[in-house]
This record gives sequence, C-alpha cells and structure tokens, in this order.
Amino acid sequence: MDDTIAWLRDRTYYEGQIADERTVPGREATVADCDLDSRLAGVLADEGITDLYAHQTKAIDAVRDGRNVVLATETASGKSLAYTVPAFERALDRRATTLYIAPQVALINDQTETLSELAQGLGFASGVSVAQYTGRQSKSEKEAVRERQPTVLLTTPDMLHYGILPHAHRLWDWFFQRLETVVIDEVHGYRGVFGGHVSLVMRRLARITERFDSDPEWVCCSATIGNPVEHAAAVTNQPESSFALVDEDTSASGPRHWLLWNPPEYEGGEGWGSGRRKSSHVETKRLFVDLVSRGLQTVVFAGSRQTAERYASDSADELRDRGHHDLADRIGAYQAALTDDQRRDLETRLQSGDLRGVWSTSALELGVDVGGLDAVVLDGYPGTRMRAFQQAGRAGRGTDPALVVLVGGEDQLDQYVLRNPSTLFEREAERAVTNPENEQLLPDHVQAAAGENWLSADDDRHFGATFPDVVADLESAGKLDRRNTDKGVRWTSNGRPHHEMSLRTVDDREVKLVAKGDVIAKLPFEDALRDAHPGAIYHHQGRRYEVTDLDLATGVAELDRTWANYYTRVRHDKTITVEADLQERPLPAREDVPVRFASVTMRKQITGYERRDGSSGEVLGQRSLDLPETTLETKALYHTVPAALEDEILRGAYEGAAVSDGDGGGEAVGANGGGETAAAAGDFPGAIHAAEHAMISMFPFEYLCDRGDVGGLSTPHHPHTDAPTIFVYDGYPGGIGLTRAGYHDVGSLMDTTLSMLRSCDCETGCPACVQSPHCGNANDPLSKGGAIHLLDRLTGDAGR
Repeated sequence: MDDTIAWLRDRTYYEGQIADERTVPGREATVADCDLDSRLAGVLADEGITDLYAHQTKAIDAVRDGRNVVLATETASGKSLAYTVPAFERALDRRATTLYIAPQVALINDQTETLSELAQGLGFASGVSVAQYTGRQSKSEKEAVRERQPTVLLTTPDMLHYGILPHAHRLWDWFFQRLETVVIDEVHGYRGVFGGHVSLVMRRLARITERFDSDPEWVCCSATIGNPVEHAAAVTNQPESSFALVDEDTSASGPRHWLLWNPPEYEGGEGWGSGRRKSSHVETKRLFVDLVSRGLQTVVFAGSRQTAERYASDSADELRDRGHHDLADRIGAYQAALTDDQRRDLETRLQSGDLRGVWSTSALELGVDVGGLDAVVLDGYPGTRMRAFQQAGRAGRGTDPALVVLVGGEDQLDQYVLRNPSTLFEREAERAVTNPENEQLLPDHVQAAAGENWLSADDDRHFGATFPDVVADLESAGKLDRRNTDKGVRWTSNGRPHHEMSLRTVDDREVKLVAKGDVIAKLPFEDALRDAHPGAIYHHQGRRYEVTDLDLATGVAELDRTWANYYTRVRHDKTITVEADLQERPLPAREDVPVRFASVTMRKQITGYERRDGSSGEVLGQRSLDLPETTLETKALYHTVPAALEDEILRGAYEGAAVSDGDGGGEAVGANGGGETAAAAGDFPGAIHAAEHAMISMFPFEYLCDRGDVGGLSTPHHPHTDAPTIFVYDGYPGGIGLTRAGYHDVGSLMDTTLSMLRSCDCETGCPACVQSPHCGNANDPLSKGGAIHLLDRLTGDAGR
C-alpha cells in the first residue's frame, strides 16, 4: 500500500490533504483447543476450519458452562462460530433449538446460507436443520417452516414481535419447549427508538421462555463499544453478572493503512475562508475513481442514500470520461431501499470480484459477507469511533495489507478528529444507550405481552417500576381485562396491538414520493416535511427531482425531474415547555449552577427554505412555507447561565472573542422564549447558541448515537427558569436515554466541547466548531469567543 499512498500524493489534485497517516499492524492468529463433536469437526474441516481462534473457544466454553456471553470483537473475526458450535451441539445431542435474531434481512439471508451449508454437511439424520422466518416469506413458506420444525431459526426482531411471540402457545410451543440458546447479533445496533422497542420485545421473549420452563443462554455479538456488558444486559434484561465478556480478538489480520484526508479550504470570496472546506463528496469521488482505476476493489461508506446514489452515478461517468468503460459498468450503489434481489446481486458480485466499486450507506457496514476488499473510503466521519472501525473492518483479505481513507467533512466531529487523530485511535469506544422504560413505547408492549400470556403483578421484573401505573392506565382505557384467579389478579389483553406499532419508528405515518405516477420512495412524516416540501430538491437513483406538491392529507408528494444546480435547506422555529423536572444536580465545577433532567415538550414549525448553490453553498434565495407544527414529548437536560456570567459576556469582559487555541438542529430563540432570533450587545444570545451547537455536536463523541438523535435550543430568557437557559433534548418521543446519560456526564461533555472549540483555529466560528447545517436559524447569531468563555467558566474555578 505504500506505493499506492505515494501515488495518491502525486495526483494533480493533491494539495496536502493527508492530515495524518498511520498503520495499524497486522497480527497472527492465536488458536486454542476446543473439543468438538466428531461429526461437527468433520463438517468444519470440509469448510477449511481445522482450528478455532482463542476468542471463539472462550465464548463456546462459556456457553457450554451455562453463562450468557457478550462477544465484542472486530468485523470478520469469526463471531458466528461462537454460537454455531453450541447451537449445533445441542441440536445434535437432544434436538434443542436456537433462536438467532439480527436487525436486517440481509444478515438473516447471509447467515442462513452459511449455517444451512454446515447443517447439510451433517446430513438429514443428524436432526440439525436451519430455516429463516421473515416478513418477506409467503404464508405457505412460513407454514412449511413451522411444519419442518428447524432446530436453528433465524429471524428479525420485527418478525419475532409480529409473527412468533403472539402465536407462541399455538404454533411455536415445540420451539420454545426446547429453546436453549438465544443469539442477538449486532447488539450494538439496538439503540434509539429501535433499541427501546427491541429491548421490550426481548422482555416479552423472556416471559414466554419462563412460561415454557426453558432457560436459554443469551449470546450477544457486538462491535467494539465502551459498555458491551452493560448494554447487552439492558437489551436482554439479564443481570450484568450473568455475562462472560469476550473482547480480545485473536483472529489473523493484515496491516491496515489509515489516511486521514482533509479537503482543502476554499480560498477568498465572500463567506469563504474561515473553516469552509471543499466538498468531502468530491474528494471521496476522486479517491474512489483513482483507487478503482488502479485495480483496488473499493467501497465508499456515505452518510445517506441520496449521496450514495448520486456519486455512484457520477463516479461511473468519470470512469467513462477516462476511457474505463468496462470499470464504469462495474460500479454500484448499495442501500436499504433496494429490493432483496438487487442487494443480493450486489453482494454476490462483490464477493466474486466482478463488482469493482460500490458507494454504500451503513447497510453494508453490518456483517453481510462481501469478501475482503482492498480499500475502504469513509465519506465523512461516520459519527462514532465504533462505526469508523466497523466500516474500516470491511477492508482486508486475510493477512494482505488494506487501505482505509477517512475523508473529513467540515463539521465539528469530523474536524475535531482530523485535528486530534489520537482521539480516533487511542480513545475508548463510545457507550451504547437504550431506554426500555420509554413511556411512549412501554404501554403497547405491555398490552402485547398480555395478549401472549396473562400478566401478573410480578411482571414488574420484566417491565420496570412504572409497570403498575401502565397496567392501571391500560385497564382504565379498556385495553386490559382484569381477572381474579386462584393465583391472584391476572390481566389479559382486550385486542392485540402488535400490527399497530412499528419497531423501527414511533410515528408510523409515511409520505409517498411519486414521479410520473410511480412511487420512487417513502419517507416518514417528519422527514417528508423537511425533505419533500414544495420546492425541495430530492435525489434518487442518480436523478434530481423537484417537489411540486405535498398533500399531507393523502400522504403523497409529487415530483418532477429537474436539472437545477442548487439544493434546499429548511428554516424553522422551536419552543420548549418544561412539563416536569425529574432530577437535579449541580454542575461538577459550579455548585451555583443547577443542571436538570426533565420531561419536556418541543414544538417545531417549519417556516420556509433556502436555495443554496450546489457548488459554493451560497444562499440564492428564500421561500416561505405553510406546513403544520409538529410536537415532540421527550426528555431533556438543561442548565441556566448565572447573571454575573451573562453580564461578563454582554460587556465583552473576556479575552479571546476570536480564540484560536451537533448538531441535531439546535437554535437560538429570542428573549420571549419564542422562535425569533435576538441579538444583544456583546452577543450573549450568540454565545449560548454557539455553546449549544457545540455541545450537541459532541454527543456522538461520548455516546453511540447519530448527530440527529439529539437537538437543542438556547434562549436568553425562559419562562420556566426565569433565566438564560440551554436545552439539549432527545430527538424521539419519550426519550431514548441519551440526555439522561448526558445529564449524569455533563461535566465530561462540557470539557470535550470546550476542547473542540479551542482546537479549532478559525477566528469567529465555522462549520468545524459552532456552525450547524441543521440550524433552523441559519446559524445566526453565533459567538465562538462567547461560547468558549461561557464553557470555561462553567467547567473551571475561574469567575466564581
């Protein structure tokens, strides 16, 4: 790879973009003896597996000893054998069953193929059989699976919720009576709303296993995260002490060459300089085309379907322009909206080497087997170190060297990592957070559980301390029926809500995007307000569309093809009402400043949108919109600003207004607490607005989340506190646990935020520190110097 890196430095577009270069050395495999059934050992040997890695043996032994296991090792480290061996052994010995749960059907398909080949090698008489059970199978196919009674069943959390648990006693008793192993793959992915839903499905599963007197071991497979045992315990509701942690990867790997690639800054021009950088997408496209042309099979991980589709098409066009017509036809885009057949075709062609390059969303990040790649390019920091290394793990064939290039965007996280590479390579991985006690999700799952097996008072061990109140509310609403039995009070469900809720969202409303009578995509309701409003530019499958009409009553947006060279960005107003303060504590360094955790209501009104030049980002014009207000009941952390500190900033009584040494949609509001932007002498509103943006942007540096999972608001006066206040809220109904975690770690979060601000060498604030592409106030007002002074005073002893 050294020759390739030197070659990249000699390319005509190279202007010193490599901010850091380092090699993660490869390692030899460490194997350990594992006593296997001779039949199973023979089948594995036929597949070329004669030795097991030490971490595989350790996990297998723990399961055999009756322990729950968390296996947290790198991509392609052979985690599947750690559960395959116990599953097959138990099936061979006594026809015991295993339930395998994965978040995506693509993973189910991949694992079904691998496990089926092993089972076929054992022969029909072995009693080991494998089948999948997903929503994409026909009714007759599902019936055939149940009749065959496989010993290993692979499914998604969705199908477990919809199609298995509701029928456990009638159709699946044979399976649960013999259930000895539950495998939860990609457990780190169960966070946010999806994680809350899945955690509650797992509690319902545990109730069913108790009903059938089965006591399975739980095997959770995870990428490297900061709290694997804590998170697995939260998802499964099993005691942390019951888990054996296996987190030392002993598989073989080749050296992985990392380049941190920072696009050059714009030079001159109104609004440029000051931290504005050229497009990471364009830089990534150049690298991708060069690497593919040089013969390296390459995958780009992009942040959105729109980006993947657009730049896959652009890359193919550039290859044709260079005369590589054959290579141009071997470029693809991989994303979740593709059909099963389309995804499977791309996966097969990647494995065979026929497909030479792919632009992908995170859909290819998970454990789908696509073989070893020569190079991976990350188009922007993917938000967390866990995801960065998960995606990078796709590069590498055996012990061959591989190349990983991280191309930075211009926002806070990207630039902080590029300025401080050690934070990527040396800092501990982020912690995963889930909230199974979300009050928006819990009632439906409690009612669903009552439809699967009657409820009793001691089910609070499954559903938490609020369980009695939830049951009382459901009973009052006529959704649960109370029955007095000889075993005490029981509740049964008056109806089944299973098909009335989606595990992937809270709001099931969708808007169809229609072009020339064809539905080209579907968007969740709130995403449609942002991305499919009248006048919005929408990219799909390499084509650009303009939204001509949005009918929310019918849930349809009409689109026409366009060749306009601009993009659109909405503007909005927000207000936050504090419904109840739940917890309070002082800031670690300022006992006079309380920080609170609260239930809040956030109201947002999209007021219009901007048209921005596709090349420069310059605002070309603004349009107003008349769209409905949306309401979000969620959780938030917030703190006030002492009057003396406000006065310091108002007077400009601090050094470094230009100091050189997340946003999920944060914004500033006027002194009345409404949606108007206000400014004051010394720009105090700009200081708290900038501090809010910066703190939101660094949430993914502490916790496993996306930038859009949290939002914020700052105001010089809030009626609840009667003081200047900064809010950070969970971006989902009921809260997903992020701001609860942030409330407990607020001192560390502020320290990290201040470090990021000080490390940015811009003078007045830029996208790499305080500006946000999601700000509903178009990043006005912002004061970087004021934000630094504010956070310095809130995290240190000075100024008390």
